[in-house]
Amino acid sequence: MQPSLDQSWNTKETLSEGSNGTVSQDGPWPEGEKWLLVVVLGLEMTMGVVGNCCVLLVKVLCRGQFSCRCWLPFVSLTLSDLGCSVLIISGSFLAMLTGGQRSPWCEVVSLLKFAFVTSSIGSIAILCVQRLIAVQSTVLLVVMVTACLASWATGVVFGSVPVVYAWIRWVSGGTPLAALAHQHERSRYDPAEMLCAVFWESSYSDMLLYIVCAFSVCIFLPLLVILACSLLTAAGSLRKCSSLADDSDLSSITPLLVSCYIFCYTPFVVSELILLGRADLSPAPEWLRTLSSVMSYLGCGLNPLIYLSHLDFREAGLVLLWTRRRASAEPVLTAITPL
Repeated sequence: MQPSLDQSWNTKETLSEGSNGTVSQDGPWPEGEKWLLVVVLGLEMTMGVVGNCCVLLVKVLCRGQFSCRCWLPFVSLTLSDLGCSVLIISGSFLAMLTGGQRSPWCEVVSLLKFAFVTSSIGSIAILCVQRLIAVQSTVLLVVMVTACLASWATGVVFGSVPVVYAWIRWVSGGTPLAALAHQHERSRYDPAEMLCAVFWESSYSDMLLYIVCAFSVCIFLPLLVILACSLLTAAGSLRKCSSLADDSDLSSITPLLVSCYIFCYTPFVVSELILLGRADLSPAPEWLRTLSSVMSYLGCGLNPLIYLSHLDFREAGLVLLWTRRRASAEPVLTAITPL
């Protein structure tokens, strides 16, 4: 027996019966909480876009001013955070203002969010492995490029599954629930997650198979690699070149990046584990789903701040800023007048 719409997804909705017999849908958030979330999302979006753009500029324009032997995973992580800030956080920001998301943006956001999550944790895992191995060679470079591309491709593949199988549906925020049963294209914009959520209308076994496979390949496997490499690096095991652990190299911020990622994505993992444990397909509590979205977005803005903890990187950024300012302030010779 298929779960009904209101059984399979509990949202914070207040239904009122009008005098004309229609069903109206009040906003899922009180006015104060809504604008608080709008402000928080706006700050996270600004931090993510500005911070990651600045990090990319410093990495590209000041490459020779600080030591970094793990360029590829750092660039991949920054691109992932920047893409999430520009596309995903902005989508949730606009959804809070407009009351929902529409197709095809609904499907695009769902696909890209999973791709960015997978690529970011994959980039951190590759960074930990490269920092542990501490060997520079052409073969290693090819392996690292392949691994980074594979993390992005894996995220796109698993993110495409709910789109291909039409597990993501859309509808405007004000559509009466009574009319949903008569619509072929119907939505589950989840105001708690602030984006369109997967609508499990087939069976618990489908949900279980997909989530277990996706999390095993995209989340748990890279996480095990991160934890193992972090422990081995900290203990000094299998280290062939201890210079990578010096504070002079940018890879010294890896433990901070790992801690930030685990801190920001713990609510997301917990909410998915709660969903796995409920055979009636009911999701995690709304406050936890909201916290998971806000915290995962926060990581995109915190990562650029972590780079500032590295002295050489910070000095390179300040030199770049000062040089640009001096270049714009210096007078330019445009003409010579003979005496």
